[in-house]
Amino acid sequence: MENIILIAAPGAGKGTLAKSLKSKYGYVHISTGDLLRDAVNKGDDLGLRVKDILASGGLVDDETVYEILKARLKEDDCKKGVILDGFPRNVLQAVKYEEILSELNMNLGVVIVLDVEEELLVKRITGRRICKDCGEIYNIYNPMMTPKKENTCDKCGGSLYQRSDDNEEALKSRYATYLEKTQPLIDYYQKKNNLYIVDSNKDINYTLEQVEKILNDLGDSSD
Repeated sequence: MENIILIAAPGAGKGTLAKSLKSKYGYVHISTGDLLRDAVNKGDDLGLRVKDILASGGLVDDETVYEILKARLKEDDCKKGVILDGFPRNVLQAVKYEEILSELNMNLGVVIVLDVEEELLVKRITGRRICKDCGEIYNIYNPMMTPKKENTCDKCGGSLYQRSDDNEEALKSRYATYLEKTQPLIDYYQKKNNLYIVDSNKDINYTLEQVEKILNDLGDSSD
């Protein structure tokens, strides 16, 4: 399977797509945020270092992230294929990631950009509700994602909440930052001819179908 890097604005459905691909094909979903939390939970020297940085309110430096990412990629399950979510965020990180892959004899794979209109992102973000217990995601503006009982998770019965930054003002700021920071990265991968732009304005099934077609076409061309 092709390794995948997902690039998307807040609310574009990156996490939902990764979850679908993981469930259907056995991909390993790697989020740098989850990696850092896992490192802290392990409590080894590296985890304690990360814990101290986070406790002081600082940002974990790139070198530490590279170290944690490389260790994760070495694990056997990553041979099935990985989906990177939230990394790389800039060209410097992209170059370093390729160095890590080269050391591990792994392929870069494909870069998939989820393209969504800003107006739709507002509805996806402001309507998003998350279960406090199991993390299941709902959206009060999407009939396909509305909980059967208001503010209650269909799966576990837990309470739903709205993240404090899931508002229109915060989204506009995050979206502007996304455009500014991400365009050089998109340009970088376009030059490598491994970047694909997917229309993600419809439901997750439509997005998934497009991604599957890309992966299937690449599989056919490598036969």
